Amino acid sequence: MTVELAGLTLPNPVLVASGCGGTGRELTSYGGDLAGLGAFVTRSITWDRRDGGPAPRVVETPSGLIHAAGLPNPGLDHFLATELPWLVRAGARVIVSIVAATLSDHADLARRLARSPGVAAIEVNLSEPDPVGTGVFDVREPFHAGSVVAAVRRDLAGDIPVLAKLRPDLLRVVEGARIVLDAGAAAVVVGNAQPAALPDGRAAGLSGPAIRPLALRCVAEVCAALPDADVVGCGGIATADDARSFLAAGATAVQVGTALLHDPTTAARLVADLTQEDT
Repeated sequence: MTVELAGLTLPNPVLVASGCGGTGRELTSYGGDLAGLGAFVTRSITWDRRDGGPAPRVVETPSGLIHAAGLPNPGLDHFLATELPWLVRAGARVIVSIVAATLSDHADLARRLARSPGVAAIEVNLSEPDPVGTGVFDVREPFHAGSVVAAVRRDLAGDIPVLAKLRPDLLRVVEGARIVLDAGAAAVVVGNAQPAALPDGRAAGLSGPAIRPLALRCVAEVCAALPDADVVGCGGIATADDARSFLAAGATAVQVGTALLHDPTTAARLVADLTQEDT
């Protein structure tokens, strides 16, 4: 079950997707063992605290969730003082997701995190479904994604890998993956919410099983075009069969997101199911 991802040795290929495991405490309160997961990806961290968008933030829809959370997080200083130390004590391999409004803010966030004990890798969130509404860098074209990764990678210590998270845009995902890898990303995370709208018309993202076939196709396309790349599949994964589909398509690892909001034990269950099959 051990996998090599972006230079990291992980005990298994199951990661918690950004934003869906809360601070980590939420999962452990349901009996989850963070040390038993491949890695824990934090919610996207910004320089300053963000309270998130107005309610309702999450609405059920057939085969998924529509959400406009607004990237709530405590800000970098609070995260480093409280959340990161707790995750490290819990035994998690911590991948910190970051998002910012400018190239320099991305670079500064990453540089600060790279100096923080317990950070295994940095995931750059380049897939926010409503960047304008949330006030973050608008990645409209693949070269925009490349410019963010290059800015992050430029002043970062070489032993801290950078993962670039791209939205599952079938027409541009291979181009985007190639560009971020050329810019210095050690791995590509393929799959995040698709742009959607809440019933009141607010911009939002669609996640869950509804987007799984699209995310799987995007992962397959990237892996076929870039066979030497480390690719993480993400999008609607809820069962061991779902995970196996992404791994069979060429993904090195998978991230579990929306399913955790329905069943917080999902990631641990996938590890157990995949481990049982492996033995």
